[in-house]
Amino acid sequence: MAKLEFDRVTVRYPIYNARSMSVRNHLVRLGTGGRIGAEAGNVVTVTALDDVSFSLSDGDCVGLVGHNGAGKSTLLRTMAGIYVPLHGKIVREGSIGTVFELGAGMDPELSGYDNVTRVMMLLGRTKRDAREIYEEIAQFTELGDYLDLPVRTYSAGMMTRLMFAVSTMYAPSILLIDEVFGTGDAKFQEKAKRRIETMIDAAKVLVFASHNTELIKRFCNRIFKLDHGSVAEVPLTEL
Repeated sequence: MAKLEFDRVTVRYPIYNARSMSVRNHLVRLGTGGRIGAEAGNVVTVTALDDVSFSLSDGDCVGLVGHNGAGKSTLLRTMAGIYVPLHGKIVREGSIGTVFELGAGMDPELSGYDNVTRVMMLLGRTKRDAREIYEEIAQFTELGDYLDLPVRTYSAGMMTRLMFAVSTMYAPSILLIDEVFGTGDAKFQEKAKRRIETMIDAAKVLVFASHNTELIKRFCNRIFKLDHGSVAEVPLTEL
């Protein structure tokens, strides 16, 4: 059984060197989507998630909707444990997998294969686990001999293939996705779509942030709408 629960979770962070100029604060507000708090010196505090509560369990497929900067990515990263809340309690039961921040942990000076090993170890796997997926990575990415070269020599498309392949090697019980269906060229997008759909089918809980209404309707049975730090569940008919 998989479970993900938020109990009155608040995430707040400082933005340093932001003075009280109205234009500066307006830009901060647009960029973060959170509520700006009172300043202390040159520090502006932004409440990215404010007293958020919900419960997810087996069979829940949640679509996150809202304007750019509404807090969707912050919520996903808090679910994953990347961001630590200032207040509140989070309960996680089951393995968590993320498909966002592609390329986190990669070293441009290392080869493609060495980066596969590096990222796998950052994910808690072993060097042996990494070696066992080399062939599958090579087949999926179609990078061939480039996997022996430093990734700094890769084009943006080649890097995307490698990053995506490593990030989606294992299907977790709780799957968190941050808008990835538009990445890469048309051929790779189709491969990526099939891989993600396989992971979604295997996951017990899905949380998917996207601006694509059709994808949300296709994959999700619950909708959370984010707006300046607040999270409210809305019916599917509101999409």
